[in-house]
Amino acid sequence: MAYFVTGATGFIGRFLIAELIDHREGPIHVLCRASSLGRMEALIRQWGSDRVQPVVGDLGQPGLGVDPEWVAEHAGSIDHFFHLAAIYDITADDATNDAMNIDGTRNALALAEALDAGCFHQVSSVAAAGDYHGRFDETMFEEGQPLPSPYHRTKYESEKIVRDESAVPWRVYRPAIVVGHSETGAMDKIDGPYYLFPLIKRLRDNLPSWLPLVGVDLGDTNVVPVDYVAKAMDHLGHLPDRDGEAFHLVNPEPQPVVDMVNAFCAAAGAPRFATPVSRNVTAGPLSLVPRPLRPLNLMTAVIRTAPAQLLLDQTLGRLGLPAEALAHTSFPSVFDSRITEKALAGSGISVPPLETYVRTLWSYWEENLDDTVGRDPKARAALKDKTVVITGASSGIGKVVALKVAQAGGIPVLVARGKEKLEETKAVIEGRGGQAYVFPCDLSDLEAIDRLCEQLVAELPSVDYVINNAGRSIRRSLKLSQDRFHDFERTMQLNYFGAIRLVMGLMPQLHAQRSGHIVNISSIGVQTNPPRFSAYVASKAALDAWSNVVSSEVVGHGITFTNVHMPLVRTPMIAPTKIYDKFPTISPAQAADTVIKALVDKPHEINTALGTAGELAHTIAPRAAFRVLNLAYQVFPDSAAAKGQKPASQAAAAAEEAPAENRRETEQMLLAQLFRGVHW
Repeated sequence: MAYFVTGATGFIGRFLIAELIDHREGPIHVLCRASSLGRMEALIRQWGSDRVQPVVGDLGQPGLGVDPEWVAEHAGSIDHFFHLAAIYDITADDATNDAMNIDGTRNALALAEALDAGCFHQVSSVAAAGDYHGRFDETMFEEGQPLPSPYHRTKYESEKIVRDESAVPWRVYRPAIVVGHSETGAMDKIDGPYYLFPLIKRLRDNLPSWLPLVGVDLGDTNVVPVDYVAKAMDHLGHLPDRDGEAFHLVNPEPQPVVDMVNAFCAAAGAPRFATPVSRNVTAGPLSLVPRPLRPLNLMTAVIRTAPAQLLLDQTLGRLGLPAEALAHTSFPSVFDSRITEKALAGSGISVPPLETYVRTLWSYWEENLDDTVGRDPKARAALKDKTVVITGASSGIGKVVALKVAQAGGIPVLVARGKEKLEETKAVIEGRGGQAYVFPCDLSDLEAIDRLCEQLVAELPSVDYVINNAGRSIRRSLKLSQDRFHDFERTMQLNYFGAIRLVMGLMPQLHAQRSGHIVNISSIGVQTNPPRFSAYVASKAALDAWSNVVSSEVVGHGITFTNVHMPLVRTPMIAPTKIYDKFPTISPAQAADTVIKALVDKPHEINTALGTAGELAHTIAPRAAFRVLNLAYQVFPDSAAAKGQKPASQAAAAAEEAPAENRRETEQMLLAQLFRGVHW
């Protein structure tokens, strides 16, 4: 079996190719511009299959511009022609939509016919339903629906071309709004609900999460993850006797826009929206009002006017929310997908609930697509062309800091034990047009650090910033540590000795430059002294004290320090302690934003309000502070790992750490909420 695919480098296309590689046999020919061969070859390496073969062509040329000799050679051998190359952007103009969606479809059909392909698979969109009000099933198409934008119009017209003009059998797929991968969050563009993310982030950063906001009922939307779309297309495309059908790749249950927004707000830790007037109330009396005069339709009509679009562009548009996207936040249609669901029955392919993967989507955007740092002139001025040495850069905070530094034009110097992961991060940075260096090093080996310092000085043009991020955390009570003195030694070795050995090794270079800034990722625990963290907190406190003393010695040469007393961060380091799964934590991206602030503003310390309050409590009321901490010691047990146990599963580990009484669990959650960010 052989395939021809257009749009293989696009978002859906990349995942469809992966499905074909995993589940099908035979060559996969992919259309590629001559100028994009390098990118295609990089993708082929990622797919890890020599079955993917690029075919040079151009969507805008007749027959896709494919060499006639190639067509003659492969005529009659292509079983499935998947046409995905198109514009999936509500903000695109008429000319772009026409060229990609209409002309591109005609050119693809011409090639499919010349190849005598077995089936032409057209990826359309639910946008083909336009502003149809009511239930729109998979047998419906020409229903006299209004087409409110160039995108809606060209999606409708391109599907009509396939239906009316195709000389080969065809199948049509109509995805809803496609978001990132439900397991990895992977996404490559800002579209659909992602337009709202900068606004959600601003709400989180400026308002408390418990503050209720007033919202309005904006109707229903429909989002599906890209992995569902790719898997469904692969399965549906290979079912026998389904030619001439359309399939809705949608969530069978429409999602209220407000519920979707609130799900992302919850994932971000932002305040949520409440709708004072419920849909049930408005559905009664307002059902007697003519549809054009109902509040939602009136609001939509106003938003789509030229003056409103201009006003929105000058306000919300500056936050990255295009006026065109706001005008199409909801669907007046309810998309019936019973034919698709029946066709997928028994395959194990279904749409996962948004709530199960919403945090994954948010985290991926926050770590990879949020361009706030890159658009900040102050950050760019401080970091552009500067070398930033980052330890622990293979994952968690260090990795995200590296991505954000590169976004601002800086040059991350990635340091950690695992070279493979560092190379992956470097590849991501270079793929986005940045530059990075990789220096593998075991930072618990002092001699290895000495060699690293020699390399850095010899191979880098300068050392402008150093971020001591690599660290080891051990949560174990003293009574379980009597025969584990090595816990204290290895924690001090990495968190303290390794960090100061690196700085001391680079200090001659910093003095020669007469500049340099060192950022130490310390802990809120240094200020609050939580129980069971004696090894970890002591090592971080030692690094704080050392930096405070050395600061006075080197400030005259322009060398400065920042100690960041970081609250609890959702990283792999805290994963073994299962009770943290229920704790309020900040994301690695939030922590990275704090580190960027330390690089740009260079304050002596960055503290949370709770950390400062804890430090003050230990100063003015130490006995009361220790009483509270002892209560926490009683409420939060040692983890299974601290006890030397190896439960068979994560559920067993969580059960081992669960309190014996429900009252204790309530106390746990109360303390976790009152002292947000403290790692108990």
